[in-house]
Amino acid sequence: MLILILHLCSCLFLTGLIWTIQIVHYPTFKFVEPVQFHNFTKFHVKKISYIVAPLMVLELASALYLLRVQANLPIFINLIFLLLIWLSTFFLSIPCHDKLLKQFDLSIIEKLIQTNWPRTILWSLRSLLLMTYSLYTVNV
Repeated sequence: MLILILHLCSCLFLTGLIWTIQIVHYPTFKFVEPVQFHNFTKFHVKKISYIVAPLMVLELASALYLLRVQANLPIFINLIFLLLIWLSTFFLSIPCHDKLLKQFDLSIIEKLIQTNWPRTILWSLRSLLLMTYSLYTVNV
């Protein structure tokens, strides 16, 4: 049960964070002066990694553990959604950030915002799924 709570908490935190990034932070990139953009992006990538990376690793490890000890459909769906988040991160978000580290480009910023929606939606769905599953598990 402790692992489920830890997993749920990390998911809820990252869901709140991804909504903040999606609605506030990424759109703010458009307002950074091109001359300062490299320093801004470098700062963003370094600092956000300190927050996101450990929590994403915790999420993945706890999801795998939950699948091992509670192999059922909600836990399996949760892991599939989480793997899709990781794939989206590595194949959509990180390449955009890498390009933005090289130059200010509004089209890449727009692409970053648009391609971040799947992660935002998947984390939100996972939060709902895990909250429902946790409540059900406690009441059984």
